[in-house]
Amino acid sequence: MTNCRVLVLGGTGEARELASVLATLPDVSVVSSLAGRIATPRLPEGEVRVGGFGGADGLTHWLRDNAVAAVIDATHPFAARITTSAAHAAAHTHVPLLVLRRPAWVVDDADDWHVVADLGGAAVLTPTLGQRAFLTIGRQEVAAFSALEDVWFLIRAIEAPGEPLPRHRQVLLARGPFTVQGEVELLRHHRIDVVVSKNSGGPATVAKLTAARRLGVPVIMVERPPLPAGVASAGTVDEAVSWLTAHSG
Repeated sequence: MTNCRVLVLGGTGEARELASVLATLPDVSVVSSLAGRIATPRLPEGEVRVGGFGGADGLTHWLRDNAVAAVIDATHPFAARITTSAAHAAAHTHVPLLVLRRPAWVVDDADDWHVVADLGGAAVLTPTLGQRAFLTIGRQEVAAFSALEDVWFLIRAIEAPGEPLPRHRQVLLARGPFTVQGEVELLRHHRIDVVVSKNSGGPATVAKLTAARRLGVPVIMVERPPLPAGVASAGTVDEAVSWLTAHSG
């Protein structure tokens, strides 16, 4: 690799790990981009920019103006808008693009998962499975459940969600990783009878699924949005580094 400038679309643990690894490589400079949706993000090593690019066209211009040799999209598996913009910009600038996504969680034989395509489907299903729900979908899309009057929600997020919120709720501000024992105690204390989760994957928040399995609590699992057609993907930081080596010359 020679004079290789890499844009990492970040905000995840994998993105921070990737930035740390790339910072050790000779002739590689890394720019990590954070969306700025969290007030106190964990910052990666190296150069960091905060804030959006102004959509796909804005990212296209930024790639051209900054002589980027490769883009690695290591955003959250549900950040579909960013990934779509990255695919558009990469195609128009002929900059190689890789999507780094941690593997999705896989259902166990002992699990009681109810898989849905989106949060709207999850909201419809929730009152049919329980009356006390543990909502672990982040803070930005809680509004999908705001019309449910017959369900009490324990809403866990890193930062407080905005309105509208469900009428009957308690907000718990916390950042993973979480332990299985802690999650079991949480579910028992709040008498949770249904868990609502996105299939984000990774070890930081998987304990809630183990806890639900142990307690026999059903889980509504929202599937990941599909990647744009033709976009290369990797499941680990090592795979992403190997891809970069092969595509940066």
